[in-house]
Amino acid sequence: MSYGQQGGPQSQWDPWKPHSQQPWNDGADQTPDWAALAEASESRNKRRRLLFIGGGALATVAIGTAVAVAVVSANDNSGQDKPASGLPATADLPGRTTGAAPSFESTSAPPPLDPLDFISSKSKDTAPLGADSLFPGKQLTAGDTVYKKGPTDDTKNCSAVSKGQLPKILTDNGCTRLMRVSYTKDGIAATIGVAVFDTSAQAAKVAGTVNTKRDIIRSLSGQGVKDHCTAAVCLSTVNAYGRYAYFTINGFTNGKDVTKKDTNVFEVSENLKSFTRDQIYKRGAAQASAAANE
Repeated sequence: MSYGQQGGPQSQWDPWKPHSQQPWNDGADQTPDWAALAEASESRNKRRRLLFIGGGALATVAIGTAVAVAVVSANDNSGQDKPASGLPATADLPGRTTGAAPSFESTSAPPPLDPLDFISSKSKDTAPLGADSLFPGKQLTAGDTVYKKGPTDDTKNCSAVSKGQLPKILTDNGCTRLMRVSYTKDGIAATIGVAVFDTSAQAAKVAGTVNTKRDIIRSLSGQGVKDHCTAAVCLSTVNAYGRYAYFTINGFTNGKDVTKKDTNVFEVSENLKSFTRDQIYKRGAAQASAAANE
């Protein structure tokens, strides 16, 4: 009969492993080998530290790789048209609306009325009219020159105060009224005549038909203005503005003929023409202003 281990090799008890069984020796010394246990525990602790160190190194490499990928992605230049600042384009900003912009009622003032509209036809040119209102005061000032005012005249018989072919021209084109006024300055006298028509077309036709060498108005003398331009050669002009045709005749009170060298006479003529046109315009402006304020 032999003596030895029965039932195969004995199981190894490991206190650090679950479900391991501590061997039992029948009648043998059951005191644990504390030195062996301590050595085994130290060996396991070393393996754990190595695993922790290796795992930390791998995690560090993984994090560094992730950061590098993120940096590469952030520096991706595939969007060539993106703003250099990295901010989103204006169209991508929130809060923008795509609907129609709100509309507001216009509050701008209407355009001013044109004075010429009121003096171009009888139907709109309804303000009171007369020689004294068209040529007010006792004198006319043009720049530094002052002309003394003489007599005025107002008639509905246009042909009676005109010469040459002018009586016929005025009658054929429907002249309804002709007002005259005279001024004098330093031996020069001038008469202004304003013919009135129903329309601006009639006045323009008269101005385009008149021959100023023969078709003239009669000069007006009296009240300190001597007779002028009854026999001598004088300077005659004609113009039209609105429904008015206006004439001037300028000459010397001593009967002398006017020549091209007599610049002082031409200056008087220009001053009187400008004054007359301004007076007609003021008439239209006053009516336009009154209509705008109604």
